Amino acid sequence: MRVLGVDPGLTRCGIGVVQGSTGRALTLVHVEVVRTPATDPLAARLLSLADALAAAVEEYRPDVVVVERVFAQQNVRTVTGTAQAAGLAMVAAARHGIAVHLHTPSEVKAAITGSGTADKAQVTAMVTRILKLDVAPTPADAADALALAICHLWRGTAQARLDAALTQAKAAARRPVRGGGSAPLGPTPLGSAPIGVRR
Repeated sequence: MRVLGVDPGLTRCGIGVVQGSTGRALTLVHVEVVRTPATDPLAARLLSLADALAAAVEEYRPDVVVVERVFAQQNVRTVTGTAQAAGLAMVAAARHGIAVHLHTPSEVKAAITGSGTADKAQVTAMVTRILKLDVAPTPADAADALALAICHLWRGTAQARLDAALTQAKAAARRPVRGGGSAPLGPTPLGSAPIGVRR
């Protein structure tokens, strides 16, 4: 699976692409940080981000796009810019019919370092180790984007398998058995058989 992670931001937006699956080595495909000058008009900055995100999705064709979930903070201006960048990432994925998932910062930190309160230096160090990089990705926005992708590859693919197994189990429980009726939902007492089943 190929996952494109986006650490949204108006001034700096991290984009990281990682490929792999649960239980296997992960590979860095691409990482970059898109910057927009604070002195430029807001519309021009959003257009630059939209173009960069669209180009990344088109070039790397991810199976999933993962975006950091935006939380309200004291700095309303920062939150607004982050939310706008996150929305652009979702639109870029939606235009290509690619699924979008959101992960909170604490979820990502816990998946990467084992602690939901890890700092940026710890996240960067673990991303470097997991992807076997010679040089740590900088700035932190780059490492955060890669961490989002890694988090989803580890947690998202595992969850998808559990969901698929649950769906199959439910379908099997509704499937009629020989002699009519439905398959039993639980174990039956010893010495007895479900109705409609011959011993």
